[in-house]
Amino acid sequence: MTHEQLLNEFLLVESIANSTRAIRSFPAQPGSSNPLPVDLTPPVTHALTQLGIAHLYDHQRKAYELLRAGQDVVVATGTSSGKSLCYNLPILQGLSEEPVARALYLYPTKALAQDQLGKLADLSRGLDFRVATFDGDTPKSQRATIRKSAQVVLTNPDMLHLGILPQHETWRAFLRSLRYIVLDEMHTYRGVFGSHCAWVLRRLLRLCAWYGTRPQIVATSATVAEPELLFTALTGRTAELIEIDGSPQGQRTLFLVGSLEGQDDPDSGNVRTAALVTSLAQRGIKTMVFCRARSTTETVLRMVRKRLGSPAAERVESYRGGYTAEQRRSIEQRFFRDDLVALITTNAMELGVDVGALDSVVMNGLPTSIASFWQQVGRAGRGGRDSVSVAIARDDPREQFLLAHPDLMVGAPIEPVVIAPQNPHIARQQLRCAAHERPISPDELVAMGVGAPAMADELVDSGDLQWSAGRYFYPSHDSPAGNVNLRGGGADVVTLLVGTTPLGTMERWRATMEAHEHAIYLHQGQSYRVVELDLRASVVRLVREDTELATQAVAQTVVEPRVVLGFEEFRGFRLELVSMDVTTAVVGYRVLDGRTGAPEQVHPLDLPAQTLRTVGLHLRIPVDFEQVEMGLAQAIHGVEHALGSLAPIFAGCDPSDLGTAWYSIFPDTLQGAVFLFDSFEGGLGLCERLLRSSAAWMEAAFELIAKCDCAEGCPRCLMSSRCEGQNRELDKAGTLLLLERLAGTSLLEFRRSRRENNAD
Repeated sequence: MTHEQLLNEFLLVESIANSTRAIRSFPAQPGSSNPLPVDLTPPVTHALTQLGIAHLYDHQRKAYELLRAGQDVVVATGTSSGKSLCYNLPILQGLSEEPVARALYLYPTKALAQDQLGKLADLSRGLDFRVATFDGDTPKSQRATIRKSAQVVLTNPDMLHLGILPQHETWRAFLRSLRYIVLDEMHTYRGVFGSHCAWVLRRLLRLCAWYGTRPQIVATSATVAEPELLFTALTGRTAELIEIDGSPQGQRTLFLVGSLEGQDDPDSGNVRTAALVTSLAQRGIKTMVFCRARSTTETVLRMVRKRLGSPAAERVESYRGGYTAEQRRSIEQRFFRDDLVALITTNAMELGVDVGALDSVVMNGLPTSIASFWQQVGRAGRGGRDSVSVAIARDDPREQFLLAHPDLMVGAPIEPVVIAPQNPHIARQQLRCAAHERPISPDELVAMGVGAPAMADELVDSGDLQWSAGRYFYPSHDSPAGNVNLRGGGADVVTLLVGTTPLGTMERWRATMEAHEHAIYLHQGQSYRVVELDLRASVVRLVREDTELATQAVAQTVVEPRVVLGFEEFRGFRLELVSMDVTTAVVGYRVLDGRTGAPEQVHPLDLPAQTLRTVGLHLRIPVDFEQVEMGLAQAIHGVEHALGSLAPIFAGCDPSDLGTAWYSIFPDTLQGAVFLFDSFEGGLGLCERLLRSSAAWMEAAFELIAKCDCAEGCPRCLMSSRCEGQNRELDKAGTLLLLERLAGTSLLEFRRSRRENNAD
């Protein structure tokens, strides 16, 4: 199908033809290639020839040369540009010259490691190499053989942290021969996960030095800002950067879709997505659909299957975290073989798992970062194919703001990755792990950086480490790694059971939100009701139940500021960066209409509260300014919504990485207060970034509310799906008055400027 034919098929879909707000086109690009290196051994050359590889793109050739010269390398080229060959070829060449050498490939997900295992096996066929994955799904009976004989081991940071480093003595021979470390999809090492992984990599490199090796590191990503800085933050080293992309690119067209100007959208984003996917499936256009949440994925799957009817419904499937390994592998293979015409997924499929040729991507809601946006767009059009992508903006303030300013997503540079290995909560956990693996000397602590010496002394004072013979020791034979979850939220997971049959797993914190008693839980298009959440036994018990209803947790938050770390003052307001304690309790759940999301009823819950010590922002709002017939409490509540909706854009993070709270009169100051905070123990530096961009943030919040023509506030401007008060007690006029003062502008000036721009 030509690109013109593909576009015509999309324009036949009513929701695309009638509600497109912006179109972006990206022309096809020819590739630039070079002959194969002359120093390749005949078996390696033969292996390439068997796969039809007769040349290398410019970036592949450059990576080969740098790695062969002993350099660390970062490859930052586009999606589907052949980055895996950038490291596979020089590593296979190196292993063919030194058969005892070893390579460790790190992937952020098991699915990606399994996918790359197949490609590497094809490439190394006939070279007599042993390649294997080593992760939580690897049978224990095979693990000793892999340690002893595998030349290339593919794993993930979680398994490196839990299953390799704590047992490094059993990996002694492998580590002594380790020559290469691959860090694929480097942009995913952000936030809590990236902060932990910076320590895990330092632990690995420290043990390699102990065993007498200094492996080269090659990292790759298609969507990363400042890749050299991130590489150094993760590894403590510097690397040569390759960012000139020599691969061919097909023509791409991107539709940004929203409801029609001046009209209410009667359907939810799920319904609009389901209608579009149904039309594409009926036309035979192979599509991947990205949804923001696990529950949304299941909801859209059920809607599409119902619209298609049997037997076409069997060609649509969902994919998300919580499925068993067998379920995931089966779905991946069915999509690759074209047994499925549509795959509805969370961002679990955002990374580079090869699922064959894709014509299109549909995004149910705008992704939470620019990097994620381009990763999802890049899943279609691989191998130089033409493609079309559709991003459907939901009636959500953040997404509506981006829809009104598409260049903030489509034309803006990718946001830098934020990691904070110096976070004291993370550093203390990781130092215990490192000391268990091998006692730590003061010089090693200095080399680790990120405040490690001071942290180690604190751990001695608390009894978590012991100082003896010039070293820091961990005072137990049992590894602490099992109590450290690299991805945050604690190490515990709960098992979901239907009778005695495991349905999947879920983090403990997520279970209190999504698997509390009476919650509706969706799995592969089927609905279940939670009978019991047993946190002591780490079990959720469910029964099958057909229903169109859904549930949503209701939480309450209390904030206690502690120490002021910095501040900005402007126009009578004070914005403070503070350390704070945030206590959150799930106090109930809403019953929702499963089709529209409209709330029907609220029921109480009694679950244990959780307290978070973090870093946040405290906006002090004077209560003695002239009040122009407005409800101050409702206005402060509205400011919390407006600032909270747009904060992820200016912090460069996922909305779930930040929390909010508000007080009409905060007891400590007797002033109004709005709080925003990092949603992780110790903070990750997100609120520091917000403080630096506070002026632009306030102006954007004012524009968000001012540009909407609604009278009292609506889901496109003022309402929030995360509101603890169910969007009651909001005042749009009062919110605008407060935001006028914060932004240093006026509604009259804004409307005059808007009329002038529309006239132009």
